[in-house]
Amino acid sequence: MSVESLISIMDKLHKMHKSLYELTVKKTEIVKKGDTAALDQILKDEQAHMAAINKLEQERAAVSNAILPGASLQEIADGNPAGKEQLLKIKEDLLKVITEIKARNELNQQLIHQSLQFINFSKSLVMPQEKEINYGPPAGKKAKPGQSPGIFNSKA
Repeated sequence: MSVESLISIMDKLHKMHKSLYELTVKKTEIVKKGDTAALDQILKDEQAHMAAINKLEQERAAVSNAILPGASLQEIADGNPAGKEQLLKIKEDLLKVITEIKARNELNQQLIHQSLQFINFSKSLVMPQEKEINYGPPAGKKAKPGQSPGIFNSKA
């Protein structure tokens, strides 16, 4: 294993994260429109991206450990000055994209939360809470003396 293979994997990770970011941007628009079918599809696409990212991350860890067991990215890059700059640039770009994904996901979460609040509010306007149904007289009122409390007369 070489630093070049690590650079290749890191580059693939960066591309997958950029693609995931594009999906999060699309998800924002879909949430704004309220298109649940499209939202379901975008969530499936995100899950596929996450599976691919996890696989690439495992490959990256395996290559890193094969190059220099227990070493950090900085230590691996120090052994190859030509690849060091490239690795550090990819790392920086990857961290930037991950930060953007995190910020966009927080925005999407807030939008979804607001949508749920609006749905619950609308539901409460359309379907007001019903009063409890009891078999006794209405609250605050007593049955009139001499009147049976229900349909059936127990004296009969």
